Amino acid sequence: MLKTGTDGDFTYDLATDYSVSPDGLTWTVNIRNDAKFSDDSKLTAKDVAFTFNQAKVSASKLDMTNLKEAIALDDDTVVFKLYNVDSTFIWKLRYVGIVPEATYDAETYGQNPIGSGPYVLVQWDKGQQAIFEYNENYYGKEPYFKKITIVFSKPDTSLAAVKAGQSDIGEVDVINADQVVEGYRLVSLSAGMAHGMSLPTLKDMGETTEEGNVIGNNVTSDLAIRKALNVAINRKEIIENVFNGYGAPEYTAVDQRLYGNPDAKITDSDIKAAKQILEEGGWVDADGDGIIEKNGLKAEFKLYYYSGDQLRQSLATIMAEQAKKIGINIELIGADWDTIYSKQYSSACFYRQGSISPYGCVYAQFHSKESDGSYLNPNLYSNSVVDKYLEEAMSSPTQEQAKGLWQKAAYDGTNGFGPAGDAPWVWIATVDFLYQVKDDIDVGTPPNALGADLFINILDWKRTDGTN
Repeated sequence: MLKTGTDGDFTYDLATDYSVSPDGLTWTVNIRNDAKFSDDSKLTAKDVAFTFNQAKVSASKLDMTNLKEAIALDDDTVVFKLYNVDSTFIWKLRYVGIVPEATYDAETYGQNPIGSGPYVLVQWDKGQQAIFEYNENYYGKEPYFKKITIVFSKPDTSLAAVKAGQSDIGEVDVINADQVVEGYRLVSLSAGMAHGMSLPTLKDMGETTEEGNVIGNNVTSDLAIRKALNVAINRKEIIENVFNGYGAPEYTAVDQRLYGNPDAKITDSDIKAAKQILEEGGWVDADGDGIIEKNGLKAEFKLYYYSGDQLRQSLATIMAEQAKKIGINIELIGADWDTIYSKQYSSACFYRQGSISPYGCVYAQFHSKESDGSYLNPNLYSNSVVDKYLEEAMSSPTQEQAKGLWQKAAYDGTNGFGPAGDAPWVWIATVDFLYQVKDDIDVGTPPNALGADLFINILDWKRTDGTN
């Protein structure tokens, strides 16, 4: 229905315009009347309504519980009825692909999809490759490349294929970013995928989850500890050492999004300021062992990271080294995800966040909740002022109003989930997605912070020598 424009904001695709009722519960979307599916059948509002109603009852990754029903008023108009006001519903219009009601079969559609986009799947060798060809029925701009073959491989295998001249484009890992391949150039695309350390915000009062997992940490629940870590960490140094320079400092998890708030950031890599925060908070090294303490409590805690990810291990290691400079001792523990989830309410945990919708990466991450085992809001962060901003943002009648409220939730000058506020996280950096691209291929300029979606601007790609 919608797509992402070059400025990163929404622009029309199948939809030609939309409106929201004064009470925010009804979204009316007009769609273009010249769209066809790849099987030559006409795409109408009935297909749109069917798709959304089907997504509501299926095991979709998108949460459709707030959708009451979708109704086609005529061939070109569809109405979405919501149970509750939800400004983030617009993201559903961006990410739900429309399927044909007449021929859709949930059992077979995944292997033989029929859509209205610029390409058609003509061959799929599971686990090996997928071949796409131009959809002659596509209503939009005709792509330069009429055939695309995607080979499924890991970054190291992808790099080997590039070196052998077997691929025009290959994803590479940041650890191999310095490798030069003749006839190719390295393209770095920002992705907005934030890496950071969650810090439990509750004190250990002897409470546990239903599964018996401890809730609370008496060190990380101290605001001075959380703020000092955010101020002390040298994000640029970490990016250079771990990401080979291909990334950007991150402070709030959504710095690169349109609804990010620059006022929520702080000045980092300032050891002197971090120590002052700790001293004012009552943390001092009374016994001279290099670890600060408060009322007999040592400033030390465990940090769990996924042992199967070398990047997370490297990030955790350098963070622990930097924390020592201000007298905080972090014990690193590599573990599986089940273990990490069981420890997240009592220990620091290393996570990454790549959601684009503000619902997933702001509302669900920072709105108050009870312990439920979910990786969202693993710190059990709670601030009634922030909750109010988040709830108002969700119920805003316009995207512009919602944007201002998302930003206030990050920091309003006093309260906020950013490091200038309550600092429940130490967000470190976003890593770029890297691709070795053949010199004669122009991949255009994709929207900022969406580098993980390589094909988002495929219609702008071309070969500079004029060949296909």
